[in-house]
Amino acid sequence: MEEKHVPYDMKLVDLINKPEWFLKISPEGKVPLVKFNEKWVLDSNVITQSLEEKYPEPPLTTPPEKASVGSKIFSTFIGFLKSKDQGDGTEQALLNELSTFNDYLKENGPFINGEKISAVDLSLGPKLHHMKIALGHYKDWSVPDSLSFLKSYMENVFSRESFSKTQAQAEDVIAGWRPKVMA
Repeated sequence: MEEKHVPYDMKLVDLINKPEWFLKISPEGKVPLVKFNEKWVLDSNVITQSLEEKYPEPPLTTPPEKASVGSKIFSTFIGFLKSKDQGDGTEQALLNELSTFNDYLKENGPFINGEKISAVDLSLGPKLHHMKIALGHYKDWSVPDSLSFLKSYMENVFSRESFSKTQAQAEDVIAGWRPKVMA
């Protein structure tokens, strides 16, 4: 919505203590969600598609063959973050995904769709933001300097006005990924 300059009224939700009004709209407590024409839309892909149809300029469409680029990064980040065994291969799995993405950007970048940012970049950006903050905090880990195209990509996405206006604050990311204490 920021990239397309569509006015909106953002409501932040405490996902640890979800308010009743939010659970009525999203019983599973999932975000993001947007109200279009008095109807709540709960899926990021459907939201993006609806925005693209209603507000075609600037175009943010990602060609189908590029829509899954970088799609395994978030799940491998979570695996590494939740891992309690340093030798279980989760860090290497993440490094492999990041390296593959770095190589893709080297050949096709600076964005997934080439010269212009697209919806897939806008979806991946917040996930990389969470990865950077959570792994930095909980694992004292950062993206290796050898992945220079990835680092440049993250800087490009994170420096966009649309990202800075909507990014999760570091303390919220840290709190959101805090390991659950077993009773």
